[in-house]
Amino acid sequence: MESVYLETTLISYLCSRPSRDLLVAAHQQVTSDWWSGRRGAFDCFVSQIVLDEVSAGEPEEARKRMEIVELFPVLEVTEESQVLAKAILSREAIPARAVRDAAHVAVAAVHNIDYLLTWNCTHLANAQVIRRISLACNREGYHMTTICTPEELMGG
Repeated sequence: MESVYLETTLISYLCSRPSRDLLVAAHQQVTSDWWSGRRGAFDCFVSQIVLDEVSAGEPEEARKRMEIVELFPVLEVTEESQVLAKAILSREAIPARAVRDAAHVAVAAVHNIDYLLTWNCTHLANAQVIRRISLACNREGYHMTTICTPEELMGG
C-alpha cells in the first residue's frame, strides 16, 4: 500500500465544526469524503509534530483531534529529519516562521512516505513552494514526498 503522512490541517478540518465559509466548508466535506472513502487505501502515519499541534488549543477540540491521531503509527523525528528541515528553511523553501511545516516535510521525506496530505496551501500544497522544497530535498539527497490536498488524492 502507498503511505500517507497526515498533516495537522487535515485532522483539524476533519474534527472542526462545519464552517460558514463556503470554501472551508467544501474542504471539510472533501476531507470527510476522503476519510470515509479513501483512507483505507493507504498506510497512514503522523509524527510527534502532529501530536504536539493537535493537542494544543481548546481542550474539548484537542481531545477530538487526539482521538483521531491515536489510531496511527507515529513516525520518529530523527536527527536526519531535523537536518533536512533546517536545510529546507536555510534554502528559504519555507519561511523561517513556518518551522513546523518544514519539519512535516522532512519527517515524511526521511521516512520515504509517498504523500503528505494537507490543507496548508500557503506553505505546503502550493506549486511554487513545492518546487523549492523539492530542490532543497534533492540537494540533501532525499526524494520529496508528494504534497497534496485530499481532493488530489481522491482516486479515479
